[in-house]
Amino acid sequence: MKKIVITGWALMSLLQLSAQNTPKDSTTYKSTKLKIEEINLVSSLYQQEGNNSSVTGGIGTEKLTDISNTLDVKLFKYDKTGIKHNWDIEVGIDHYSSASSDKIDLQANSSASSADNRFYPSVTYSRENEEKAQTISFGLSSSMEYDYQSFGGTVGFSKLTKSKNGEFIAKFQTYLDQVKMILPIELRGPGAPSGSEARNTFAGSLGYSQIVNKNFQLLFLVDVVQQSGYLSLPFHRVYFTDGTVHQENLPDSRLKLPVSVRGSYFLGDNIILRGYYRYYTDDWKLTAHTLDLEVPVKISPFISVSPFYRYYSQQGTKYFKGYEEHTAASEFFTSNYDLSTFDSQFFGAGIKFTPLKGVFGIQHLNTLEVRYGHYNRSTALSSNIISINLKYK
Repeated sequence: MKKIVITGWALMSLLQLSAQNTPKDSTTYKSTKLKIEEINLVSSLYQQEGNNSSVTGGIGTEKLTDISNTLDVKLFKYDKTGIKHNWDIEVGIDHYSSASSDKIDLQANSSASSADNRFYPSVTYSRENEEKAQTISFGLSSSMEYDYQSFGGTVGFSKLTKSKNGEFIAKFQTYLDQVKMILPIELRGPGAPSGSEARNTFAGSLGYSQIVNKNFQLLFLVDVVQQSGYLSLPFHRVYFTDGTVHQENLPDSRLKLPVSVRGSYFLGDNIILRGYYRYYTDDWKLTAHTLDLEVPVKISPFISVSPFYRYYSQQGTKYFKGYEEHTAASEFFTSNYDLSTFDSQFFGAGIKFTPLKGVFGIQHLNTLEVRYGHYNRSTALSSNIISINLKYK
């Protein structure tokens, strides 16, 4: 946690200097120089408990702790033709410790897999033609940890309707991943898989948002996601009814089809109702429903609270069975409870401060938000997360 505090204070010092050098009157000037539009620093602490670890075949501890820090910098400039150019640069670093991953080697008191770091930078560029009310964007991303590497690309397009009350959205994403073949220790030996295996994901999204009236807004979104390659995790054990242990084995392709709708309704000036529903299905015969409600309430001009609640219900894949429930007759098998049938709830609240003179007296450091959430699942998995967001604008 000490590193988080140092990072936060160092950032605030830089922002204070930047704020002091900002021209006082720039409301009518469209700069051709690159400027900071917004900076977000988000730090979070996540802790999890459970007893259905996939590493030990659907039984055993799922205890996990994750400390995450993300810095997101948004920049913009206008060129001489009036086109707005935006850059979004994000860098994230996670450090996690996992008791279940430590059980890849059942005989070890502690191993390299018990803790790891994940580094995930990304950059997105968008070109916005405000006169034609259309935007095109391109992005690159990466995620690196000890046993997993991912490289991604994104292309997006959006255009407002003539009335400016509606917007069409299209996006295509791809992720090219490599999974390091770290097997449970008792399954290693001559002829066992080694090196790494490829996993590719291609996703297309189509959306439409509409301002129905001054109080009501809607967004409709349809996704198509195709995955291919090695879709199992090599260190997930599966125990058969005869007591033998095997490596998780799942199909090498998966087609996902989520459909969602999101709405916002403004109850006067101080209360917003934000609702969300998503239906999900895939060709592994897994289906799910998600309902989400958040109600931001402005207590004063400078403070607002946002209680939220999410309910999730999932009908698990046909490839799932628990500890010592699979038989040799199964072609594909997993004991990963993320693919089982369960219900879950996630609830909590956030509080946002937007002081008139800025957070800590720094005028452009205009927002401090703290959020807490508690998650529980019908498989006896539970977790807590607390996050802090500092925004400079």
